[in-house]
Amino acid sequence: MRLVACSDCHTQYDVADLEAKTIPCRCGSEIDISPLQAASETVVSRCGSCGAGIGPDAASCSYCGSDIVRDPDELSLICPECFARCADDSRFCVACGIGFRPEPLRIDGHELPCPVCSALMPPRQINGIGLNECLTCHGLWAPGDSFDLLVSRAIRARQDANPAELHVLKPRVMGSNPAVQRVQYRKCPECDGYMQRRNYRKKSGVIIDSCPSHGIWLDADELEQIAGFILSGSAGSPTRPETAEERRQKAAAAAAFAPMQAQIGERVFRETHSASVERDVVDSIMSFLSGILK
Repeated sequence: MRLVACSDCHTQYDVADLEAKTIPCRCGSEIDISPLQAASETVVSRCGSCGAGIGPDAASCSYCGSDIVRDPDELSLICPECFARCADDSRFCVACGIGFRPEPLRIDGHELPCPVCSALMPPRQINGIGLNECLTCHGLWAPGDSFDLLVSRAIRARQDANPAELHVLKPRVMGSNPAVQRVQYRKCPECDGYMQRRNYRKKSGVIIDSCPSHGIWLDADELEQIAGFILSGSAGSPTRPETAEERRQKAAAAAAFAPMQAQIGERVFRETHSASVERDVVDSIMSFLSGILK
């Protein structure tokens, strides 16, 4: 847990999983979430479990019986009001006694229709990342760069893992053949345009639906499958996820090539159709000649 408090209303928030630089408070203020600088010395004068006062040499709280933690190496949570160091599981500051009661972060966004079942998807957060989740089919809509953040978290988890344990991690998908899967194009919940289908990292077998302008749709368990694919090492190197800008460039290139593809298809059809008509005419003439020459 990593706490910050609003300087105006003193509302607390847990920002341990956030990568933003500021967050909006419920009172309308903007809170800087830079890591807090701890006070030079913490005098442990209160119980971190119940907030009761304790003696300078007390080993346990006389009120609730909890052990008193004084080892500086175990005091990792910084009080957002007095900057004293507290144990990470403290419910009260061991110096000033304020309670640690972080409020849920305000979630920006609005309900969107699910691309699969059309149910309304409420906005929510996963590790501080804003998403829309369908409570019916359990799919996830990752707007903007949210997908990149989710994948980056999975990559970081693999990089931070113990190398001795990586060999036992198995991908949840083993490069399955997307060609044998049923093709179903889905519409973007923001613009209602058809999204592009692509095989994540070209070999994962996880088919994700992407709108270049608005975000990425993940069916139930696809994020877990992608994480398993990366954690297994099957993604190869480099492990940097494709950025939103790279996806936009690919989409622009595909859009520019689409008219040419259509023209080629039309020409092939016309030529094939023309050849078929010519064969039909020749066959009719031959049939007529055969009839009158009998």
